[in-house]
Amino acid sequence: MRNVATEPGDGEELSLAERAYRAIRDRLVMLEIRPGAPINEDQLAQSLGVGRTPVREALKRLQYERLITTYPRRGTFATEVNITDLAYISEVRQELEPLAAARAARRATATDRATLTALRRELESVDPRGHAAADLMHLDLQVHRAIYAATHNPYLEDTLVRHDNLATRIWCLFIDRLSDVAGHVEEHGPLIDAIVAGDPDKAAQLAGNHVEGFERAIRAAI
Repeated sequence: MRNVATEPGDGEELSLAERAYRAIRDRLVMLEIRPGAPINEDQLAQSLGVGRTPVREALKRLQYERLITTYPRRGTFATEVNITDLAYISEVRQELEPLAAARAARRATATDRATLTALRRELESVDPRGHAAADLMHLDLQVHRAIYAATHNPYLEDTLVRHDNLATRIWCLFIDRLSDVAGHVEEHGPLIDAIVAGDPDKAAQLAGNHVEGFERAIRAAI
């Protein structure tokens, strides 16, 4: 399994259920567990080195987040990626991503700014020829999650993490048809600069443009 995208709390002692949740979630988001694939609790528990109870707790959360679905007498499966959901997901993100960027620009702590600055340096080192598309998407997830955490609004953060996860699944489904994945990820550079500089208006504008560009790129690839 690839390393999951880092996020707030990674430096803390996490419960087994939280560890299982994050690992399974990111496998689903990155389509390492393919849409429609059956979810086997025993196999997941074995691969993660935990018992079945933490896995079951994780799966309950993932069902709420629309990443898995359970059918009576059939079992549990990774949800299908439905392209018709793109408009609904984008509708939410177009409203909330600019809000989050602006709040992050106003509220980011010194630690938040250090995290974002480190990600900015990583973005600068991106070589489209030397980075696999999946690695670029992991970096994309890290940037988004760091921005959401910098809002210091747990309700806004949770909502956007869930919707960004769903958007990333769509992105990963069409990644082979997209011509400029690196360019999409590198767009975060100016956004991070605006947040670190404490410029909420510019941060909001750049975040809105980024979401609109995402939807255009996906629709062009369909």
